[in-house]
Amino acid sequence: MLAESTTSEAIRRRLRWRCRRGLLENDLLLTRFLHRFEQDLSDNFVFGLDQLLNLSDNALLDLVLEREQPEGDLCDPRVLEVLEALRSV
Repeated sequence: MLAESTTSEAIRRRLRWRCRRGLLENDLLLTRFLHRFEQDLSDNFVFGLDQLLNLSDNALLDLVLEREQPEGDLCDPRVLEVLEALRSV
């Protein structure tokens, strides 16, 4: 699933900060996700996560819980890979 890590520590810090969300469910989910995958983040995985973190808390939770399906730019394979990983934690 994840390629060898090429992600710099600065990018990891920025992602950790962006994963802190106002909605407790997202905060817990993203914390578990990073704990599980952070050391192996590929550039593609970072791109996909970044796209998902641009969403509002409610839109992100709806995607993770499969109440909504990805549309438009979110159908990118890199985003779908991250979404699938988020659903697995």
